[in-house]
Amino acid sequence: MSGLFSGLSLFQAAAANSTGSMISTVVMFGAVFAIFYFMIIRPQNKKQKAMQQMIAGVKKGDKVITIGGIHGTVASVKDKTVVVKVEDSVKIEFTKSAIATVEARGEESETPAVEDKQEAAK
Repeated sequence: MSGLFSGLSLFQAAAANSTGSMISTVVMFGAVFAIFYFMIIRPQNKKQKAMQQMIAGVKKGDKVITIGGIHGTVASVKDKTVVVKVEDSVKIEFTKSAIATVEARGEESETPAVEDKQEAAK
């Protein structure tokens, strides 16, 4: 009879241990999900939202670079496409999603680098 009671106490201890193990497992899964959310998912959503705003803000005269590496100036903007002027007589039509970066009309990417070199030389 005492063997039966000792077996029951072992069964109860195993059940309590299993519940503690399950709680720690759930907490660990929650921690891993939180890490993935803050390190991968959230920054990707922010980047995607910024890219959509950039593409929606494209206007005539902006300097753009496409995902294919073509540099040009926006000649006209349509609903889903953009006509990019590459040379004087060369215009290419792209979908808006093909634009990688947009530089505003007056911006020059080389100017800040030249100014930084001049300031560093002083």
